[in-house]
Amino acid sequence: MIDRMIESEVRFKLTTNAAVVLLGARQVGKTTMALSIAENWLTGSVYLDLERPADLRRLDDADSYLRNQNDKLVILDEVHRMPELMPILRGVIDSRRREGLRTGQFLLLGSASLDLIRHVDESLAGRLAHCELGGVCVDEAADAGIDLRRLWLRGGFPESLLADSDGIAASWCDNLVRSYLERDIPQFAPRLSRETLRRLWMMMAYSSGSLLNSSRLASSLGISAPTVDRYLDLLTDLGLLRRLEPWFANATTRITKSPKIFVRDTGLLHSLLEIRTLNGLLGHPSVGGSFESCCLESLIQASSTYHPYFYRTSRGDEIDLVLTSGGQPKVAIEIKLSSSAAVSPGFYNCCDALEIDQRYLVYGGPSSMEPYNYHGITIAPLEHVVRRLREDSLGPSGVVED
Repeated sequence: MIDRMIESEVRFKLTTNAAVVLLGARQVGKTTMALSIAENWLTGSVYLDLERPADLRRLDDADSYLRNQNDKLVILDEVHRMPELMPILRGVIDSRRREGLRTGQFLLLGSASLDLIRHVDESLAGRLAHCELGGVCVDEAADAGIDLRRLWLRGGFPESLLADSDGIAASWCDNLVRSYLERDIPQFAPRLSRETLRRLWMMMAYSSGSLLNSSRLASSLGISAPTVDRYLDLLTDLGLLRRLEPWFANATTRITKSPKIFVRDTGLLHSLLEIRTLNGLLGHPSVGGSFESCCLESLIQASSTYHPYFYRTSRGDEIDLVLTSGGQPKVAIEIKLSSSAAVSPGFYNCCDALEIDQRYLVYGGPSSMEPYNYHGITIAPLEHVVRRLREDSLGPSGVVED
């Protein structure tokens, strides 16, 4: 069992909001977290899986059933499958508010964020808070006795990370990729063939961390650029890809305005690249992009009160991750696999241009290595920087507050 730090945030938001929607990819641990919360909920709880026929039958008369739960916490799993529930939830929430019960009514779990948020925001505006559960972060893994290289190879899905061997973990990731290709993605967009979609996903894996060029991808696949963009949006919506946008506000020089695309989970990334072992990973041409993907996920999750971007000028000067707050860049992070890699002059130039004082170089060394300062840059293992960013993002209550 790996303790997830966002659980305290979900609990806190349930005490201050009528409903909370928890988003995340399939198998990332949403149900496990929800059941953990339900187990200790003082007024009792009800769990309904909307993929289970028996639970769906309970909702034949959803309005009556939900109103009869009184002050229990009702957990609705895979709620994006029943968007027609949202107006009913609004009525139940408003009715309970008039009776004095204003918080902790519903916990909604979904694995298709865009589809779910659209229906939720249309019906439950002002009545709920949002949380997103990503893969296991490096600090969460370290607290469970799991080192960075195991997390990097296997990815952040708990079932893969906790598998008895790397081979079992790789097989689990293979099956999850197959499940998405055969079941989940066709459910939302059935037009593209499974083989073409697999090729698109594999191309994303080989170019993870690179600038998006939809026209080049479309030409390689023999489909249109708008079709590529539509499926990339879907993969992003399902929590499988991350689209990292460039920072260009108030820039005085020519800069890159195309986003970067990353495969978010390195376990799935390595499955698509057919990487099975750490030795195979370290000798693979995509090792740098893979490590950057691993680091980005932990860094972005830990810095939840910041907005993530990258920055790149037309002459190639770049910052791998820029964290902004209040519309201003605050933190600049360079990611290098080796601790002996030098910081490029372009990184300094970009930081100076954006007037960023908080500068880090993250590398792949063990967490026991002490951070040190070099010409104004803190050079540190990933875990150290993640913990520092997480501390900066916590409110007085010890959780990230709305």
